[in-house]
Amino acid sequence: MLLTTQVVARSMITQGGGGAIVNMASMGGKVGSPNQAHYAASKAAVIGLTRVSAMELGVHGIRANCICPGYVLTEMGAATRTPEMVAKWSSMSPLGRCAEPGEVADMAVFLASDEAKYCTGQAMNVSGGMVMH
Repeated sequence: MLLTTQVVARSMITQGGGGAIVNMASMGGKVGSPNQAHYAASKAAVIGLTRVSAMELGVHGIRANCICPGYVLTEMGAATRTPEMVAKWSSMSPLGRCAEPGEVADMAVFLASDEAKYCTGQAMNVSGGMVMH
């Protein structure tokens, strides 16, 4: 992610600046879980990279934000999750359910759009209230 950010930022600056970088982190980067230190550390690093990128690239009109999804019911995870797991995860959300992939995509579209033109350096939760900071 660091190398990709460096390459795309150089290109964006060369083209006159402006635009948005949207990184993907996780709620694990904010709260962590037992036996997931490696995952939490890598996602916290994405959040840090995003914030510093926003600081460094703002002068060029480039915004940088990241998304911190909660539990998302993806096709990839269908083979390993059980109904009990989904019920447990769903109970952690005030909305009583897990996210659908399109709900995370909606946040990415928003952050990349001009509708978010004054939003930078943010780690946006898409966790159904599982994480509220």
